[in-house]
Amino acid sequence: MKFAQPGKKPVVEVRAFRRGDSVGIQVQDHGIGIAQQHQERVFKVFERLHDSDEYPGTGIGLAIVRRGVSRMGGTIKLRSELGKGSIFEISLPAA
Repeated sequence: MKFAQPGKKPVVEVRAFRRGDSVGIQVQDHGIGIAQQHQERVFKVFERLHDSDEYPGTGIGLAIVRRGVSRMGGTIKLRSELGKGSIFEISLPAA
């Protein structure tokens, strides 16, 4: 929610799905998006793409998510376009 485009109401959509032997969660926003060359950086500890004055935070949230998902045998993928939002998709082995 904090990466909303100025002057636009934040929108976040959450979906759950089952695909074969996997279950997943997809989170889509219509926020500021992430340029292709920076998409891997957002999963690294303490990596920030913006000054904390502009968007507060520590830069550890997505690193924690990736590590947790990995420990459960899953994956996390990011699709994003600068200025158009992002889609994060988590896939985990079904129980």
